[in-house]
Amino acid sequence: MEFSGKKAAFFTLGCKLNFSETSTIARHFEVKGFDRVGFKEKADVYVINSCSVTAESDKKSRNMIRQAIRRNPEALVVVTGCYAQLQADVIGEIPGVDYILGTNAKFRMTDFFDDFNKREQPFRLLQSQAKNRDYYHAASWGDRTRSFLKVQDGCDYFCTYCTIPFARGRSRNDTIVNTVEKARETVGNGIKEIILTGVNIGDFGKSTNETFIDLLKKLDEVDGLERLRISSVEPNLLTDEIIDFVAGSKRIAPHFHLPLQAGSNEVLELMKRRYKRELFAERVAKIRSVLPDAFIGIDVIAGSNGETEALFQDGYNFLIDLDVTQLHAFPYSERPGTKALELKPVVPVDERKERTRRLIKLSEKKLRAFYEKNEGQTRSVLFENETTGELLHGFTDNYIRVETPFDSRLVNQVREVKLSEINDGGNFEIELI
Repeated sequence: MEFSGKKAAFFTLGCKLNFSETSTIARHFEVKGFDRVGFKEKADVYVINSCSVTAESDKKSRNMIRQAIRRNPEALVVVTGCYAQLQADVIGEIPGVDYILGTNAKFRMTDFFDDFNKREQPFRLLQSQAKNRDYYHAASWGDRTRSFLKVQDGCDYFCTYCTIPFARGRSRNDTIVNTVEKARETVGNGIKEIILTGVNIGDFGKSTNETFIDLLKKLDEVDGLERLRISSVEPNLLTDEIIDFVAGSKRIAPHFHLPLQAGSNEVLELMKRRYKRELFAERVAKIRSVLPDAFIGIDVIAGSNGETEALFQDGYNFLIDLDVTQLHAFPYSERPGTKALELKPVVPVDERKERTRRLIKLSEKKLRAFYEKNEGQTRSVLFENETTGELLHGFTDNYIRVETPFDSRLVNQVREVKLSEINDGGNFEIELI
């Protein structure tokens, strides 16, 4: 079918992995002849890459679907991603949806367009993820200065609160050789910083008899790559060898993100997490011993089923003394089909939100202290290609956000700067060196 002159718009919800996949899907559309336009513009096709990590994610996905339908009632509306895989029946009840494509079909969606007439009933292609071993590469280009490079998909952990294994299948990846080639291709498109992303990237190599540390060693040798950043790694998979290698690397940023989820061992047990908080504290201490200025972000869920006030307070006290930089805290959300629904007591929603507010307040104190600790330091900054008014922003290697008056010569450049002072917006003002 001829797509030349047709316009396609895309919207991504959720994780960095979704962003890498949307960017790849969009490039497939462009190869087929589509012109890419903004989601707020009138298009012939709207693609919503959905998320289902929380009930709020489900709601946002539905809202974006309805926005697309209102924007152009005659356009084809395609819904893919985790929400599509898990809740196709709910999506199918929204008038105006034409295609509901699960995990295995998202990279082939243009193959299903027989014409551009609206469908009376949505075309659905959903396959069970229980035995899914298919792997599709993805990387974001052209959307921003940095690139999200997918290196792994799926998860074997089956934590009691999570539906990701049902949405994306079991842990899998491509070979190191092929993954490194994708990194080189990404760098060849002018990208200075690559962020490794996946569902459980520390599990890399399970399907190819390789290891995550071996992947890092090969990526560290990619010519032209100025900065490599690691996204979330499970604490039980973040070994001393990985931490030491990051400390000795000139390319890998001193930036870690560890999913804690709860500071109480009893709650971690209820969640079926694969570590105790003592191991988590050891990982943080190890990072600080070799990379004292590293940014360490962590995930925490507030008010999960079974978390009494006493258990929350126990976990909160643990977090107070934990030498981390920032908490990504969010309230527990019931997910259909998960084992957590069987746990008691059920924490009232208002109490979940209150516990989340307490964690966010603690996070703000920790982040401010981290910024103040770095005041006066010299760090390398990659300046973004997006501007806010007359200001240009960027991030240091250890993920401190800076701003400076706009200068086109700095866009997509890595420069040494002195972190002068924290402004009223919470960003560092800088001096170029």
